[in-house]
Amino acid sequence: MNKNRRIGILGGSFNPAHEGHLHVSQLALDQLKLDELWWMVSPQNPLKPTKGMASFKQRMDQAGVIAARDGRIMVTDFENTSGTNYSIDTISALKSTYPDVSFVWVMGADNLRQMPRWHGWQKIFRSIPVAVFPRAPHSLRALNGRAARRFAGAMINPKNASRLAGHRTPAWVMLQAPLHGQSATKLRQDEDCVQGNSTN
Repeated sequence: MNKNRRIGILGGSFNPAHEGHLHVSQLALDQLKLDELWWMVSPQNPLKPTKGMASFKQRMDQAGVIAARDGRIMVTDFENTSGTNYSIDTISALKSTYPDVSFVWVMGADNLRQMPRWHGWQKIFRSIPVAVFPRAPHSLRALNGRAARRFAGAMINPKNASRLAGHRTPAWVMLQAPLHGQSATKLRQDEDCVQGNSTN
């Protein structure tokens, strides 16, 4: 891998991957001036129930179909193959495996809001720059939440988002982006409704 690559990491269950993931990924690629963005499919999010979770292979395959629409997006099973369970351990493994890459952690405002529940969440901010994309109705609450308040002094102006990769940590930004209404939860609910109607 070339030195000084700028790569964003968007982790999640991708249950399933959808247009919203593509939307925020392209915004992150453009605003952060990234070379690539990796969709890191989680074997199992510790904060999410296993019920209703599609198999890892199904989620990887579906993510591959959506990601194929933009050649800058790559779907990876790094978390599965490295055996990491917590984001902070995944970040450490990434930095160890790819020491010449400038990584940026990309996540939604809903995750920023609940981040104090994450294992080693403060260490995450100190280990890797973080880019947050707005997500209704979580953005305002997230900006007033514990994580945002704790690292308020490390928040950079979104006009300088292109400088985030390689920035001294802690550093984070709330990206400027139009909201996208699609979500994995809504897709699963819609699918359940269709299946329910088909049995009536």
